[in-house]
Amino acid sequence: MQKKTLGELAEYVGGSVRGDANVKIWSASTLGRAGKGDISFLANSKYERQLRTTKASAVVVDRETTDTSAPLLIAEDPYYAFMQIMVLLHGHRKHKKVGISPRACISDIAKIGADCHIHDFVTITDEARVGNGCIIYPGAYIGKDVYLGNDCIIYPNVTIYDGCKIGNRVIINANSTIGEDGFGYASHKGVHHKIPQIGIVIIEDDVEIGACCGIERGTLGNTVIGQGTKVGDLAAIGHGVKIGSHCLLVAQVGIAGSTTLGHHCIVGGQVGIIGHLTIGNNVTIAAQAGVINNIDDGKTVLGAPAIESNQGKRAYSMIQYLPEMRQNLRKIEKRLGNPEGEEKS
Repeated sequence: MQKKTLGELAEYVGGSVRGDANVKIWSASTLGRAGKGDISFLANSKYERQLRTTKASAVVVDRETTDTSAPLLIAEDPYYAFMQIMVLLHGHRKHKKVGISPRACISDIAKIGADCHIHDFVTITDEARVGNGCIIYPGAYIGKDVYLGNDCIIYPNVTIYDGCKIGNRVIINANSTIGEDGFGYASHKGVHHKIPQIGIVIIEDDVEIGACCGIERGTLGNTVIGQGTKVGDLAAIGHGVKIGSHCLLVAQVGIAGSTTLGHHCIVGGQVGIIGHLTIGNNVTIAAQAGVINNIDDGKTVLGAPAIESNQGKRAYSMIQYLPEMRQNLRKIEKRLGNPEGEEKS
């Protein structure tokens, strides 16, 4: 465990100190849980009141404040600065260096790069190529002619089907499947006939795929996950979907085939998007939305069916008043006289 002074941390993240720059920091925590030696942060104004009660030894903020007695590290982007400090103090998960296990099953015509660590019961099949510095955990299956870039981490029981291309520094979490057949069938006289899926999945550099995800290969073209995109757990990405760079897809998102997302989109948890749509750049889709239409660049939508956020907030805020409005309408109808002579249900 590293110990750093607040002044050293401020220099590291390009910030400044208000208060005691010599206070020692060796860990990180939330405002509510922090104690001596912990640094915390404020990036969301709804937690601002916790500044008055926090026991943190220092807090990362974006401006000076008198709401806390703790020393402050002032940074332009507190959350990003806090992330840098966490990496410095704690580092990322360490991976045991095991070399290549004799219990792994590796084809004689597969190519394995330098400094790879391949655990027990991994299967790497014919003509697969694994780049330098990769970590492949037990039970993973790397199919025929798969390309895996440098410094990838493949967690237990991941399956990568034949022909898929994985970029550098990609992380695929446990039990995810890359390149399964797309959900493509031709229905004829009540029978569903399977359509061959001849595309592949291409995952670009610096992508992370969560646990238990399914990413389908394309029917004719390829399914593409753009550089730097992060996909949460239990996501389902349909055949031929194109996801742009640096998108965030939260857990349980489902995207049907042949839909395209632009760059820097944020898709909330349990969002469903139908097929053959075009979602623009910098689009935000709120949790549990159902998207059935194209969305222009920069829009924020919510609800099912998804509509523009300001309109949606007004519409959905009225739902609680609908029973009362219905009763009022029935009273008005009764006063005016109902042509049928009875109240409408």
